Amino acid sequence: MHEMRQNFLKCGMTGWCMEVIFTGLHSIAKHDPKMMGQTSILMFPIYGAAALLGPISRLLKKHSILFRGLIYTCCIFTTEYVSGSILKKNKMCPWDYSGAKWNINGLIRLDYAPLWFTAGLIFEQLVKPTPADMP
Repeated sequence: MHEMRQNFLKCGMTGWCMEVIFTGLHSIAKHDPKMMGQTSILMFPIYGAAALLGPISRLLKKHSILFRGLIYTCCIFTTEYVSGSILKKNKMCPWDYSGAKWNINGLIRLDYAPLWFTAGLIFEQLVKPTPADMP
């Protein structure tokens, strides 16, 4: 249980940082020289849920990086869609992809698949058991 809590915190913080960097870089396209990044407190537990990739990654460890990345992408899309649906129903969703070409119900963007593929592999490394965690 301690390992899962640690992984939740690591994934939550890493997700927050990745989002701030991504949104900061995205502002370049808007010609905003301040490159302000942003996130929401609500995103911490959503990113923290990547800790659940730990058990999945142990099952997938013998598979190729492509297969693992695709599975993680599907897991992330599912988490984003379900959590976004719940938040949207309560008028709390911090994102709205309705204006994007490849969106599904404004909750996920299929064109973000390469980003989530990469994020999944980063989270995989974060949740990998360390020698101290092994029995």
